[in-house]
Amino acid sequence: MLLARRFLSSVVQRSQYAGQSGLFHSPLHGCLPKLEPRYLQCTSCWQSRVPVAGFETLNASITSTSTSEPCNEDNRSLDVCYTSDQKDTILQKLNNASPSELAGVKLLRGRKSVNIVEYRTKNGPFKTLESVVNVPLLKHKSAVTVFDSILNPVKRNMKIQLAKFIKPEVNRSWLKEANAIVSIVCGTNKIAWAHVDREMMVLDWQEMECPHFLKGAYLASAYLNDVSAVLKVLPSADFYIIEKSSISVQSITLFPVMAHMRTVEAMLFSLLEPKNFLLEPNTPPKVLNMMRSGVGRHFELMVGDSRVSGAQTVRQLMSDSVTKELPRINFPHNLLMKYMNAFQMSKSEGDELCNALLQAVAFYELLSKSSA
Repeated sequence: MLLARRFLSSVVQRSQYAGQSGLFHSPLHGCLPKLEPRYLQCTSCWQSRVPVAGFETLNASITSTSTSEPCNEDNRSLDVCYTSDQKDTILQKLNNASPSELAGVKLLRGRKSVNIVEYRTKNGPFKTLESVVNVPLLKHKSAVTVFDSILNPVKRNMKIQLAKFIKPEVNRSWLKEANAIVSIVCGTNKIAWAHVDREMMVLDWQEMECPHFLKGAYLASAYLNDVSAVLKVLPSADFYIIEKSSISVQSITLFPVMAHMRTVEAMLFSLLEPKNFLLEPNTPPKVLNMMRSGVGRHFELMVGDSRVSGAQTVRQLMSDSVTKELPRINFPHNLLMKYMNAFQMSKSEGDELCNALLQAVAFYELLSKSSA
């Protein structure tokens, strides 16, 4: 850089006496000539003509790009990187947002949002930005990303569309004309279903044990016996909605469960779908998939990529059917008496029953929104 400046200085001095032959030329003679940019021939490629002007601007841009942002320095306190108003905005979010709200912040999906809530519950609200790095899984650089995301949130279209998590896609008119659906959820040792009509009345709601699930080497005959036993008592309906789990194939430890879910799902599709469906092009499919994550978002049960229990939501729906004039869903008296005290947040028992009911409610409510 020093050599370049000396070179340019010498060229400028020579240009005052060289007229048109220098790098710069002066149209007027005087003590302070007004310099105009000429062209510098590129030494590595003689055909290039590189304009030379604005050296101070060029030097400033080189200097600015070579320095890193102060907040990205690990040894610099996070509190000095933000104004007082910015700190208030960040701390307000971290100290008051729920896990699901925190999950909407960049890098806080999954366990990090839960860790923040657990840390502030145990140690009290965050008083400084620097204290955030004490939260497990949050370090200096990731905290900067989180803070910047809070200050400049990305606007997302959070409206859930039925077509995004109902597969295969079905003509809306067919769905609206359906008198009733059966919502089916498969567990590791049982299958649950909820039979609900379009007036939002629960007609049937139960589950059945499947003793051969996840036993041995997934014997097809054993699985078929369990699934067939369920189909014998399954109510008839215009559509059967089967939950599509969100278990990732990349999770090796969960691979046996994923294989089990896919096996039962395939059998349900095969046994419930009419044989003439593929032969008649204008016939709608009777069996559909509904994404588990879509139902979770509808009822705000998602914490990052994970879905929490819907037991409390189901208990509230049952209570509202008795206390409210226009509840979201209606239960007959016998089902209320049977299940009013059956679901506990601390236990996993009844998860399939809860999920089958929530899937049916989400289906009808999202269908209503999509047609509005």
